[in-house]
Amino acid sequence: MTYSPANTIWVLLGAALVFFMQAGFAMCEAGFTRAKNTGNILMKNLMDFCIGTPLYWLIGFGIMFGTGTALFGWIDPFIMKDYSSVLPAGVPLWAYAIFQTVFCATSATIVSGAMAERTRFSAYCLYSAAISLFIYPVSGHWIWGGGWLAEIGFHDFAGSTAVHMVGGVCAMIGAKMLGPRIGKYGKDGKPKAILGHNLSIAALGVFILWFCWFGFNGASTVGMDSDELIVSAGIVFFNTNLAAALATLVTMIFTWVRYGKPDVSMTFNAALAGLVGITAGCDTVNPFGAAVIGICCGFAVVLSVGFFDRIAKIDDPVGAISVHGVCGALGTILTGFFATGRSTMKGVFYGGGFKFLGVQLLGVLATTAWTGIIITIVFALIRKTIGLRADSADEVMGLDRSEHGLPTAYAGYAMMPDSSYEEAGPAAVAEPAEEVPAARKAKEKAPDAPVYTRVQIICRPARLESLKTAMNKIGITGMTVTNVMGYGIQKGKPEYYRGTPVDVMLLPKVQVDIVVSKIPVRQVIDTARAVLYTGHIGDGKIFVYDVENVVRVRTGEEGYDALQSD
Repeated sequence: MTYSPANTIWVLLGAALVFFMQAGFAMCEAGFTRAKNTGNILMKNLMDFCIGTPLYWLIGFGIMFGTGTALFGWIDPFIMKDYSSVLPAGVPLWAYAIFQTVFCATSATIVSGAMAERTRFSAYCLYSAAISLFIYPVSGHWIWGGGWLAEIGFHDFAGSTAVHMVGGVCAMIGAKMLGPRIGKYGKDGKPKAILGHNLSIAALGVFILWFCWFGFNGASTVGMDSDELIVSAGIVFFNTNLAAALATLVTMIFTWVRYGKPDVSMTFNAALAGLVGITAGCDTVNPFGAAVIGICCGFAVVLSVGFFDRIAKIDDPVGAISVHGVCGALGTILTGFFATGRSTMKGVFYGGGFKFLGVQLLGVLATTAWTGIIITIVFALIRKTIGLRADSADEVMGLDRSEHGLPTAYAGYAMMPDSSYEEAGPAAVAEPAEEVPAARKAKEKAPDAPVYTRVQIICRPARLESLKTAMNKIGITGMTVTNVMGYGIQKGKPEYYRGTPVDVMLLPKVQVDIVVSKIPVRQVIDTARAVLYTGHIGDGKIFVYDVENVVRVRTGEEGYDALQSD
């Protein structure tokens, strides 16, 4: 075989760009989630590639590109057999193998965002391995390896279905089986916003992904040594950029009209949605078709995020299901309408009838069925054995500390407390019992004067939700919650960074402040003790203070009136 320097360099450059997409995914996921899970997110995105690479070399590549049957390639450990019949013209085997390896890693990394902040790291490693080992390679064989979908004319140029929808389906089923994050839904079933901690990092991730997508789509021509390939690369680049830009613009306007202000994080999602949507047909649609696909994805990502959040009750912190699953399928199907016949069959709008559209629909459904069934089995096995979801206490604490022994990914920076656990509002609740010393002392000073008592509770972060529920049951309607660090008998436990012990003497605690003037203070104390008690060191303490007066800033009301809700 005669090798082409131009084709080989083009494929290797594309592989490098697609690899760098891991950085983009890592930044997006970290920015859209909370600071206490940043190290866990970064670790998972690193391990996607490091787990997937040897497994794809060991088994995955042979399954995907072996010329076995229309359903399955062959088992070829370490890529030892002859693949000359499937190699692009002028491209050596190992250049093509690394190009396909980075695509495999991309499919696996999509899942981590939807299942972020509550998945065991060990479970994550196992299902990531399953995706790279056989889930992605089997459907990839059908689409790109000469399998049955390729034989009937299914067209997915760079992976809207083969890569992104496979990852999106796995993400949807995983997030559903995991359940929502603690604090995501209220008692009424309505979702609560859990803000990402760093939109600057998320924006950087989006721009990295947009830039690298030119390699993802453009290098999928797998050649640049002919006029035809050069023209194809040009239209692929243009369509990729156009669809992403229009999807972003549409989402900005749509959320502006719908919510009164343009939604920043959703607009970031839209850029990726447009990129995912155009990936299937970027080589065969013209710019008009790319524009329509981008516009459709811009609307679809907003509606889809709302559907999964509010109706399906599937908690997806980064929107991965909507971006990759929904828009991957949508872009593949829309190719059946807008394909001009440049490199495949013509679409409905270009005189091709409905045959090609039917093939595209069949490919989406078949890939969804295969991926959905197998990943459900994988998740079920993991859940029955080592467990899929992290403990609730670890989830509240943050997976950085519980899974990796990392006190924080932002040493030296003060972080805002988690919005899902913070209660704001006036401290309101009422009169202490006679037996509380602070209250008795206040009454001795002025028997007829109202008595206000501040109850300060220091407890474990994992007990906050239970404490809030118990306080609400006895009539406490307002409290101030602060994330603090504590040092006492419990002290800290040794952690390690790069193998070196780290002295962690301060442990995360929550401080809850309540001012009471009506409900007996003893009832508040007893209720808090009953909820917080475990019998182990570190349960916390309760402090009781006199309060001279209370003043509402807005109205100037003082005393008892200032404590009442508006």
